[in-house]
Amino acid sequence: MTTFTKITGDETPLIEVDAAKRLSKIDPMTYGGFTEHMGRCIYGGIYDPASPLSDSQGFRKDVLSALRELDIPVVRYPGGNFVATYHWQDGVGPRDQRPSRPELAWLGTETNQFGTDEFMAWLGALGEGREQRVEPYLCLNFGTGTLDEALAWVEYCNGTRDTHYANLRRANGHPAPYRVKYWALGNEVWGPWQVEQMTQEDYAKKAAQWAKALRLLDPDIVLVLCGQDGQSSWDHHVLNRCVGWVDMHSIHVYTASEDHVKNATAPLAAERAIQIAAGLIDLARIENNVSPTKPPVKICFDEWNVWDPERAPGDKGAEEKYTLSDALAVAVWLNVFVRQSRYIGIANLAQTVNVISPLMTTERGVVKQSTWWPLWLFSRYMRGWTVAAHVRSGAYAGETQPAWLQGALIETGAPWLDVSATVGDDGLVNLAVVNISETEDFATELKGVGVEVTVYTVSGSQVSSTNTEDKEEVGLSEGKWDGKGKYTFSKHTFTLLRWKP
Repeated sequence: MTTFTKITGDETPLIEVDAAKRLSKIDPMTYGGFTEHMGRCIYGGIYDPASPLSDSQGFRKDVLSALRELDIPVVRYPGGNFVATYHWQDGVGPRDQRPSRPELAWLGTETNQFGTDEFMAWLGALGEGREQRVEPYLCLNFGTGTLDEALAWVEYCNGTRDTHYANLRRANGHPAPYRVKYWALGNEVWGPWQVEQMTQEDYAKKAAQWAKALRLLDPDIVLVLCGQDGQSSWDHHVLNRCVGWVDMHSIHVYTASEDHVKNATAPLAAERAIQIAAGLIDLARIENNVSPTKPPVKICFDEWNVWDPERAPGDKGAEEKYTLSDALAVAVWLNVFVRQSRYIGIANLAQTVNVISPLMTTERGVVKQSTWWPLWLFSRYMRGWTVAAHVRSGAYAGETQPAWLQGALIETGAPWLDVSATVGDDGLVNLAVVNISETEDFATELKGVGVEVTVYTVSGSQVSSTNTEDKEEVGLSEGKWDGKGKYTFSKHTFTLLRWKP
């Protein structure tokens, strides 16, 4: 974690790193992805058989090549809101026999040309060259779906016996089980936009019963409870009723503001949500006398990002045009996950291609939006262990988005320098620093830093800078620093420093 001391404007900022103080392991699953049948994420994104840029399976090769750079460990599928009316059997078997269906979440037509088997094949292609495969994470239909249908899907994916759905998988050309470990018990079923919205009481009862049956079929699966935002009465109730049946608790938060500082500080609301959700998990375990030998329920932050649904409506494809301000917000988001790594079991950026995504496809190739670069740096280097860091800097104490965050930060404000630090399995120390100020550079004293420091900087001329197919205004630069004197963190930049202790 990172501690903070607020200083006045005439004092020198300080960042101190103690690489010997390893606080918590960063789960590699923190850098997960999410592919939903929404907009151009699947069709025209990862799967585009008509494109000359696709392989023989219809998978965009340029998308696969780019995403391999992120070393994504897990991908969530098929939704999202989409899953509330999705029937997995529509998407398996011969493609010319698959039905098209009205799609009620985003008001489109689902052709079912891409389904479970294609998703698993795509993960296999994505994982080429990795030591470990990319794990699938499937979400069950808690809207129009049934328990029988859910059990059948688990059997289709994981069954090894001579049984109906395991044999159906074999008949479809996949003799070996897929060994899908991660299964979500519905998506956002608390929301009024959902088909078959539920009360917290109804959901908790249903989730516990489904969990019991699913574990009887496959005791090795990891079940994810459908939470809200980590700080609601829904989270409290469903955890209290289901904590003994599940392995993770899902929360969703999106942040956005047209005001730069509000935009960049908004992810601190997610940090508070993680802390509150962790407390609710502990409370549920205490009140239900859960054995101390049972592993703790981790937080599955399986939808997070910068997204303004009014600016990029979901039913119009949710294609955000991200700015440097958004890139800095994403860097703060990722700092939050590193600082709170003791609680995080999975995190999934929503989404992986085209839909509120750092990666966009065109007929000619891919565009890496501004938010690509912090994600690339974190997924590449901010792994291993969270280590102790302390920051002394000025702070922003103005209005926030959401408004309640200002009250939560009333004693300290939001640091102008947002920081996390790690030590990797390679022994190198990594310091991530976001200067959220739009106007000020900060010459900062650094303690605990080596003498040969590699420096990566994400920057642009202004916070509104963007990347498109025709121009790149937000980019990544690499340099060296000798570790002597003060280091100046330029205004509106994200900087990652790496050194050998």
